[in-house]
Amino acid sequence: MFLEYPHKRKEEEILEDIPEFILHNKNKVSSDNKLICGDNFEVLKRLLYDCNLAGKVDLIYIDPPFATNNIFKIGEDRANAISSSHSDETAYMDTICGFEFIEFLRERLVILRELMSIHASIYLHIDYKIGHYVKVMMDEVFGVNNFRNDITRIKCNPKNFDRQAYGNIKDLILFYTKSDEYTWIDPRVPYTEEDISRLFKKVDPKKGKYTTIPLHAPGETKDGPTGQSWKGMMPPKGRHWRSHPDELEKLDKQGLIEWSANGVPRKKIFAEESATKGKKMQDVWVFKDSQKPIYPTEKNLELIKQIVLASSNEGDLVLDCFLGSGTTVLAASECNRRWIGVDQSKHAISVAEKRLKNIKKDLFVKEEKYESLELKV
Repeated sequence: MFLEYPHKRKEEEILEDIPEFILHNKNKVSSDNKLICGDNFEVLKRLLYDCNLAGKVDLIYIDPPFATNNIFKIGEDRANAISSSHSDETAYMDTICGFEFIEFLRERLVILRELMSIHASIYLHIDYKIGHYVKVMMDEVFGVNNFRNDITRIKCNPKNFDRQAYGNIKDLILFYTKSDEYTWIDPRVPYTEEDISRLFKKVDPKKGKYTTIPLHAPGETKDGPTGQSWKGMMPPKGRHWRSHPDELEKLDKQGLIEWSANGVPRKKIFAEESATKGKKMQDVWVFKDSQKPIYPTEKNLELIKQIVLASSNEGDLVLDCFLGSGTTVLAASECNRRWIGVDQSKHAISVAEKRLKNIKKDLFVKEEKYESLELKV
């Protein structure tokens, strides 16, 4: 499926339209880390064609405008944006709406896809009003098979809105990959006492609380050993043993298989072992934004670090072309990743620079070197 709307350009047109701009290095520093001031469409073209970064970006996080038709003042969030004329205190303008917004975003995503490595992921932060259209558009750009998650992010405490509808406390993050060979460091979170009481209801006198899981999994395997008989039993129709029959035999001798009164075997999973590994992180995240942001729509640092740690390795290159206050480059820096941050707002770049210096002081490590670049004719 794909969206049709006026003035939708072909991908070939987007990629062939090379602007006549250069990236001017202001601080004369040579580094993989780059803080760039300029229109991100033009900058991304320069990164693709002049900086030889095609296929070299390993992770992208972007928090673009949400098509709100608002102007954001310094120190305000989206909820308190003022729709008024431009002034010196304007942080950024979110005035592109409707199909023009979808095409604005799509053109940048097409270039970002070309910059992504085969192992890369992209996380796009958006809201409930426009997010469903963005999802369909991203299916077209990245392929529906490369869609991984629609993550719900709890952004604030419940509010009593006057409108006749349910209150909104969330936005969403769309997670796609370049291919099925993407980097994934499975994120885990600790079990709570409530989790342990609810999930591990059986008790072994020697090993403590446990639960059981089936020894078989979906998918029929006729030729391999996991599709063969074990202790005179075949796996149920349409399923196969989770382990080689020899491994199942070892588990049984170790007392790690529980047999029901009807002779049905299940593997024991103990709470103590599971608590050490943690439980798989789910797709509802509680990362609330700062109540006193220094920049409009400033995102929670721990939220971005979670994404960086799950979808990249140390030394990988992280890109954010809607940089805002610079949270993405801070997260990348803390996690020992290389980074590129782009924003057309000089105020945003200034805020990001100050935060980079401050966080380095807080961590008692040497200040990070980065190229300070500006788009010039």
